[in-house]
Amino acid sequence: MPNPTKTQAREEFKKRVTDVPRFAYSIEEFCALVDISVSMYGKMRREGLTPREMRLGRRVLISKEAMTAWRTEREAASA
Repeated sequence: MPNPTKTQAREEFKKRVTDVPRFAYSIEEFCALVDISVSMYGKMRREGLTPREMRLGRRVLISKEAMTAWRTEREAASA
């Protein structure tokens, strides 16, 4: 079986993320859902443009509510 390209691998990951209902997402899952790279997320975090994060042990998660609020803020900022 040939190795998938990065784009194919990302699409497969995105499909797996959306198949299971969740209340919160990891940063990698969030990035796949909103179609940005993890490095872009890091840049946005340094600029204060990311959704609220919550820590659960060592995990950093983004709740659905934080994701919705972030999307609303981003839409308002670009209008």
